[in-house]
Amino acid sequence: MKLLIVLTLLLLGACGKLGPLQPASADRVPPRPADALVPPTPEQQLKLAPQAAPNRIDDPLRRSLERKGDRFDLPPPG
Repeated sequence: MKLLIVLTLLLLGACGKLGPLQPASADRVPPRPADALVPPTPEQQLKLAPQAAPNRIDDPLRRSLERKGDRFDLPPPG
């Protein structure tokens, strides 16, 4: 049984090893979007879309307030 466990661990440790990792070449760039006339610059590619990072203008809580005591907030029994 122990031999099977050790063999399994050795096989799992060796899986996926095909060779040393190589860095991506610098001359490969991402494909340009289909509707773009010119490829976007790196700064344009790094800029987040408004849907990805929306501005919070509808936050009802303007400042931190102390919470009132909750009489139902009891410790767990025991």
